Amino acid sequence: MNDIFYGFSNWVKDDYRTHPVRFIIEVTAWILSIGCSVTMALTVPNPPLIILYPIFITQCCMFGFCAYSRRSFGMLANYALLVSIDCVGLIRMLVN
Repeated sequence: MNDIFYGFSNWVKDDYRTHPVRFIIEVTAWILSIGCSVTMALTVPNPPLIILYPIFITQCCMFGFCAYSRRSFGMLANYALLVSIDCVGLIRMLVN
């Protein structure tokens, strides 16, 4: 069991050492993502989408940058699509 934790710990440390800016951006985006999800869950059926949409878009852009820096096309495509969908949702909400 200690080997698993040691391996995981080394993997995280190595990720931070190789690209500390990306690491901090990913952790920040992850915290924003969890915060938005918890806020959404706690405020259903009327979540504050005017606040959440811009945060969703921001954290997806942050994850997209990280995916690009990792050369991960699949994740970059995923976050680009999520940003597009959320932008459409935000615009539709603001127009109506």
